[in-house]
Amino acid sequence: MRPGKYRFLAGAMIPPLVLYGVFVISPYAQAFYLAFTDFNGVSSDVHLVGLENFGRLLRDPLFLKGLRHNGLLLLAVPLGTIALALFFAAATGRRGTRPYRVVYFFPQLLSVAIIAVLWQFVYTPNSGLLNGFLRAVGLASLRRSWLAEPDLALWCVIAAMVWAAVGFYVVLFSAAMESIPVDLYEAAALDGAGPFAVFRRITVPLIWDSVQVAFIYLGIAALDGFALVQIMTVGPGGPDGSTEVMGLSLYRNAFTYGKYGYASAMGVAIFFLTLTLAVFTLRATKREAVETA
Repeated sequence: MRPGKYRFLAGAMIPPLVLYGVFVISPYAQAFYLAFTDFNGVSSDVHLVGLENFGRLLRDPLFLKGLRHNGLLLLAVPLGTIALALFFAAATGRRGTRPYRVVYFFPQLLSVAIIAVLWQFVYTPNSGLLNGFLRAVGLASLRRSWLAEPDLALWCVIAAMVWAAVGFYVVLFSAAMESIPVDLYEAAALDGAGPFAVFRRITVPLIWDSVQVAFIYLGIAALDGFALVQIMTVGPGGPDGSTEVMGLSLYRNAFTYGKYGYASAMGVAIFFLTLTLAVFTLRATKREAVETA
């Protein structure tokens, strides 16, 4: 490689690296620093408080409640989304059913705010689509104030999250399934394998890398959930805190109470939870893939 090419590569790489450092790495570094201070977002008089903010996290009932709710999201959203996406991807594997993938993918074209507002209309007690459907099929006794009932509000948010995400993974899994050689399915059919056995022994192991990616991204989304909860539910964390999530506690402490140092500590805790989740998922799913194969 000629010396001029090195200069060209350096000139091409340095500007984006500088921008990445300024707009991504620098805010992360500032957040880590602020997590050890009592910064209130206004005063320039900032004091180091050590691990005090992190100790408060363990005594904050709302943050711990949000952590439990995020744990439920972490179980329900990835499992529900991947299960539905695998089912729809397998059902739309034939060429004649490919137009349905456009329908599944449609929610990806909408912003999170629009999705939240749409599902608000679905759950509206008097004129909502869900209660209207129950009334139309003679199940009026099952009508509820869905987002106003503590036992149901979080599950309503989970349903919206799954609906919003499933279309993307249908397309992802469908593309992965189409790359599987047809000869494998033909050989399995000759050996007398049924559809479920073929799906479990051939399809899933061969698209496991895509499933692994889905688990990681959906897990990260489940550790957030802030936008849907903030827009769909009423008040801080819905009825009686039943939809409280960690991101909502962070937002409230920073922009309502002015506790930027404490909010930064929450952000750092969420960062390490997300990092741990990604590492754990990679290790667990890799082991599962080896056992399945």
